Amino acid sequence: MDIKIIGEGCPDCGRLHDNTVSALKELGIEATVTKIGDLIEIVKLGVMSAPSLMVDGKLLVAGKVASQKEIVKLLKKHTGR
Repeated sequence: MDIKIIGEGCPDCGRLHDNTVSALKELGIEATVTKIGDLIEIVKLGVMSAPSLMVDGKLLVAGKVASQKEIVKLLKKHTGR
């Protein structure tokens, strides 16, 4: 699973990253989590608001800090668990 945390490094981006890592641990899922902060890369991904969460190329959260609980739900749905 390839996960991208998208944003230019603001505190909200850090919270989204932490919540995502915690959700992965809760579910026992191993994934590559990458922070994307370069504006050109963000535009290439087609993301217009930050912070955002992209999983396997699919934008799951845009423009907000999702809670760990929300991310758990999204990951369960994404993986079919």
